[in-house]
Amino acid sequence: MHDMKAETKGLWLGLLGVAIFALTLPMTRLATGTVEAPQLSPWFVTFARAALAGGLSAVYLLAVRAPWPQATQRNSLWLSLAGNAIGYPLLLGWALRHVTASHAAVITALLPLATAAAAAWLMHQRARLGFWVFAALGSALVAVYSVLRAAQIGHGFGLTWADTLLLGAVVAAALGYVAGAKVTASLGAEKVISWVCVMALPITVPGAWLTWPEQAITPVSWLALVYVGVFSMWAGFFAWFRGLSLGGPLRVSQTQLLQPFISILAAIPLLRESLDTMTLGFALLVVLTVFMGRRMANAPTGSRS
Repeated sequence: MHDMKAETKGLWLGLLGVAIFALTLPMTRLATGTVEAPQLSPWFVTFARAALAGGLSAVYLLAVRAPWPQATQRNSLWLSLAGNAIGYPLLLGWALRHVTASHAAVITALLPLATAAAAAWLMHQRARLGFWVFAALGSALVAVYSVLRAAQIGHGFGLTWADTLLLGAVVAAALGYVAGAKVTASLGAEKVISWVCVMALPITVPGAWLTWPEQAITPVSWLALVYVGVFSMWAGFFAWFRGLSLGGPLRVSQTQLLQPFISILAAIPLLRESLDTMTLGFALLVVLTVFMGRRMANAPTGSRS
């Protein structure tokens, strides 16, 4: 009975983590604005969100009296920092100035597969042929969606620059997650993200100061920045990791499959985006390939973004 209670609590915490991360896309677009109505620069959003999370992480690490990471752990933490604290949010921020959050949700739905592929490559984990088939199928679906969407808005047939940025964000996050997963067992999951944010402070604090906005910014954009700093970059990980621990990685990680749909639905009230049948259809197909692919590969259940 106690185990069932823990599993149920784990599932709910996992779902909470996924919902927090799903809101990252619409919130980032609210923070950066669009090309026509720019708000905070993607550089500032990247540095400021990580600096906010770094301050909270420092308080947490002091409170739990966490020892300093060992020299052998630091390389992985630096790679996680480059991918998750800088690369992913920066590329995402620039892309979201040009495309809707719903559009970005379809491309970034590839992230669990990209993470599994990165793990297979970097951690020498064996993956069956079926996994690579579904990974290729998922990538092909995303490419077809991007091309159709570009043609629909008059850009001709081809990948748009924003889609290239989004694919770069997926690769950056996947590499960062695998690097973080390498030291999760020895450091503890919550401490991995906290150390990443603290180690980034010498970069993110001066970066935020140097890129501080000169024009007037709407209160909504500042609130969106606070959200991605406090929740997307920090608190979401605590719910996610605790959920994985209580409910078991195999069951709880499946809640990730809901993330693109939560992003698409959240963009309707937050950004006044419309529910687009093509976007929803492609999101469903990509998530299906992720589900099938992950059944054939043991992706690391480390960080997220």
